[in-house]
Amino acid sequence: MSTSHDRLPRLLSLVPYLIARPGIPVTEAAADFGVTPRQLRKDLELLWMCGLPGYGPGDLIDLSFEGETITVTYDAGMNRPLRLTGAEATALLVALRALLATPGLADTDAVARAIAKIEAAAGQAEPAGVAVALSAAEAKRTVETRTLVQQAVADGRALRMTYYTASKDEITERTVDPMRVVIVAGRSYLEAWCRRAEGVRMFRMDRIDDVTVLDEPAAPPPTARPTDLSGGLFQPAPDQQEAVLVLDPDARWVAEYYPVTELDELDRGRLRVAMRYADTSWMVRLLLGLGGDVVVEQPAELATRLRARAAEALSRARHLTVT
Repeated sequence: MSTSHDRLPRLLSLVPYLIARPGIPVTEAAADFGVTPRQLRKDLELLWMCGLPGYGPGDLIDLSFEGETITVTYDAGMNRPLRLTGAEATALLVALRALLATPGLADTDAVARAIAKIEAAAGQAEPAGVAVALSAAEAKRTVETRTLVQQAVADGRALRMTYYTASKDEITERTVDPMRVVIVAGRSYLEAWCRRAEGVRMFRMDRIDDVTVLDEPAAPPPTARPTDLSGGLFQPAPDQQEAVLVLDPDARWVAEYYPVTELDELDRGRLRVAMRYADTSWMVRLLLGLGGDVVVEQPAELATRLRARAAEALSRARHLTVT
């Protein structure tokens, strides 16, 4: 019996396979895919209902049967190479690397080959027509941290770590009981029960400064439940405010480092984003550090606080000797 788990890869492979072998007998194709001729015919009947938006004549995959042979007469574009955006390539690479490090993976060679192909495509792409480009490669330390954390999850061991919380601009020491590793928007996170906060928390791997696997077993309480990520990783809290910012090119890193909603790509490489925050003082400090590379469009109260703090800083600096 064919399950959806193994049927989907087969369906994705069937069209390019048949294009390369026009007029192939049904029995031969079935044998190559390790299924019965009856199952292959069911797969082909499903392919007839797949295609491009519009889903009418000329949009759907079309097949021709002559006797016991098959020929693809319309491929609906599946003869073209897959082209990934930078964000898609980054997410796929991080997911594949995480999969490669998963204990018990059956076909590590296939995953390694896929990673190599994507990285090669990124390295060979020309600026005028980039098909694959990595927007942010994982640092070596982050990869090492993720590998160690994944092993702790697999072994059921608690962790002690030094963690930087960007929203509060603070570094804390925490002991956590790992629950799982997840990848969201191309970044890897540890979901764990935090004994310090007494709750389930998400820890971004690249913000874990140091981590040690403890001898004691991980023991999340029975009340600890995985976070529902169907609506995204970051859900607005009632006490949070939202700022609308315009970032100059040199400040676009903010959109990579902090949770934001991208609103508009503007001229001269600028980006308009919406960013939620709970601590106004922390937000003012962040924006002051950006200097003239950010404009606060909303809320007016934040812009007023920012101007006041900037004026205060200039006033205090007047006595300094100009060098």
